[in-house]
Amino acid sequence: MLRSNGRSWGKERVLLKRAVAEGVGTALLLATVVGSGIMAERLAGGNVAIALLANAIATGAGLVALILTFGPISGAHFNPLVTLTEVVLGRRLTRELPVYLCAQVTGALIGVLLAHAMFELPLLQVSEHARSGAAQIGSEALATFGLLGVILGVARTNASAVPYAVGAYITAAYFFTASTSFANPAVTLARALTNTFAGIRPADVPGFLIGQVMGAGLAVPLFVWLQAPEKAA
Repeated sequence: MLRSNGRSWGKERVLLKRAVAEGVGTALLLATVVGSGIMAERLAGGNVAIALLANAIATGAGLVALILTFGPISGAHFNPLVTLTEVVLGRRLTRELPVYLCAQVTGALIGVLLAHAMFELPLLQVSEHARSGAAQIGSEALATFGLLGVILGVARTNASAVPYAVGAYITAAYFFTASTSFANPAVTLARALTNTFAGIRPADVPGFLIGQVMGAGLAVPLFVWLQAPEKAA
């Protein structure tokens, strides 16, 4: 009985560490996204292209560093759809899903608050940045489809390269998608609470979430099929 309880506590302690890693990592990701957006907008002198470039480079570089840091602990998902994919594919226990999701959303909200505090802005804000329409929703579907595809594809052939592949993809997707590639429900929800360069109006959040779920729903079965070994004739 004592041995059984010890094993149970050991599992809970491991899950706690993973949750903390996901929360801290997601907080740092949002602080990077929002903070670099604020800094870029202040320094760009009204040049939106330069501001977006700075925001994209900082986010991509930050992602590489954060995935390398927290990957060995929690897998460095920082994204509810990545965690859901892991559960669907049997790589994570179902009971871990709500723990990861709670940590990711909470961490994302804390990251936004940290960014506001660093730049002496009101901590509590609501975004007025419009990101609506079919093109934006379609962009989020494509961005999320590509992100899940990159993760699943690179993880299968060269897992150590995943941080660099994800960072490179997100940097590129800032520019080739009309939505600037949120591709993450936790990030989307948190960015509704910053009225800065990285923000999104709360009214536009549902459309982004629908696009993201659609993209993930297409990517996972396709890449599972593509990666399935062929049976010998």
